[in-house]
Amino acid sequence: MGGDFIYDREWALNYGKFARVHGRMVDVVETVDFLEGYCGEGGALELGIGDGRVAVPLSERGVRVEGIDNSDSMLEVLAERTDLVKAWKGDIADFRSEQRYNLVYCVYNTFKALFTREAQLACLRSVAEVLDVQGILVIELDVPTLEGFVNGQKTTTIFVDHDNTILNTHVHDPLNQNLVSSLLWFSGTSVRRLPHRARYVYHQELDTMAESVGLELAERWADWTRSAFAEGSNRHISVYRRTSL
Repeated sequence: MGGDFIYDREWALNYGKFARVHGRMVDVVETVDFLEGYCGEGGALELGIGDGRVAVPLSERGVRVEGIDNSDSMLEVLAERTDLVKAWKGDIADFRSEQRYNLVYCVYNTFKALFTREAQLACLRSVAEVLDVQGILVIELDVPTLEGFVNGQKTTTIFVDHDNTILNTHVHDPLNQNLVSSLLWFSGTSVRRLPHRARYVYHQELDTMAESVGLELAERWADWTRSAFAEGSNRHISVYRRTSL
């Protein structure tokens, strides 16, 4: 990821637990099933690979997976977890590779961590340069929901059980489509705080940005099982192909 959003050692070590508590381990098999269908001998590149939540099970199916992340701590956790995945430190807004890939993917809203439109465009431009001729880009993003803000601020409850309470606080900048947020995770007597920034993107704008760098929308789904994307969908899985060399 780009900018100043970097997971430290504590968050890196606890990211798997957070993903489970947040319900993001449930759809891993569906995610990998979807992505595997676009992988060929050219392999796959994950943007914001983290601890390998998706990359590791994808690599275990025989796919050659590489990845980029800006967190040394996350890359250390990934390296401790597997030697099947090659990953390096970098900024997904501006990367280069001599390798060409059948698939580049960016999941779990990682694309929104690029805090400006320029950074998001730069990321798409970098992707277009490393895709092979028949290459595919897959992006998973939430559909922006801006209800509930009062004076530009909102606090949401993500998860509550006997042991954990996870809250997210947001300040909204509508002119730049930015959210400056802090995730607060209360677990037992400990509190973890993760400040983060995001630039939300509507799917129509994403299509326009992709077109400007030589990518065109091929498919759009509401989830990894290919449910139809409709007015009430809360996220989308968008698949892009190259239109120019």
